[in-house]
Amino acid sequence: MKKLPVFTLGVEEEYQIIDPHSRDLRSHLSKIVDGAKIILNEQVKAEMHQSVVEVGTNICRNVQEATDEIKHLRSKIVELAAKQDLVVGGAGTHPFSRWQDQPITDDPRYHHIVNELQDAARSNLIFGMHCHVGIENREIGMQLMNQACYFLPHIFALSTNSPFWEGRQTGYKSFRTKVFDKFPRTGLPEYFDSVAAYDNYLDTLVKTNCIDNPKKYGGIYVYTLSMILLNFVFVT
Repeated sequence: MKKLPVFTLGVEEEYQIIDPHSRDLRSHLSKIVDGAKIILNEQVKAEMHQSVVEVGTNICRNVQEATDEIKHLRSKIVELAAKQDLVVGGAGTHPFSRWQDQPITDDPRYHHIVNELQDAARSNLIFGMHCHVGIENREIGMQLMNQACYFLPHIFALSTNSPFWEGRQTGYKSFRTKVFDKFPRTGLPEYFDSVAAYDNYLDTLVKTNCIDNPKKYGGIYVYTLSMILLNFVFVT
């Protein structure tokens, strides 16, 4: 009997931390993250803007495991936010908060990103759900990555929820994607006819100093030595 490919799942979510009175984004000054690390360990972390908290499941064997974990993570973040008189929201963008008013997290990684991309990074005040599918067989992963591109417009249409930006109706169902467009190395990936062609492409990006390691290449996939990791971003 032919062995079926092995897939694993992981889900990350980025939450808005909101003042319950003004409804504006508000910095949590790492209090939520520090409190969450006591019970959730490395499943929670700060993001580039101090008004954002990110959580991530462990590697899950199926959808039910991922669903159970993300529900648990959501409930704990809501509890911790409430203790700081804050509430948690989920949407691709905040409807009226200005990115210019949001402090950046004091972390070397984020300082590097801001230094490299300047206002393109500072203005990247967006939120999302990232669904990662780990595929052990890299050849199968490459084929699925190519095929997945066909379905991205359908997934995109079903997940749009960010029509507002800085207090304006933007005219887009997903203004989050327009904000993120300013970042290099994002968007739809190219078609690759083999893993070798994919690896060669990443090697070229590194050699030309477009990226310093293969994991910096965005799109819908991430390179690892042992597998292809498809990365779909929902909440757009």
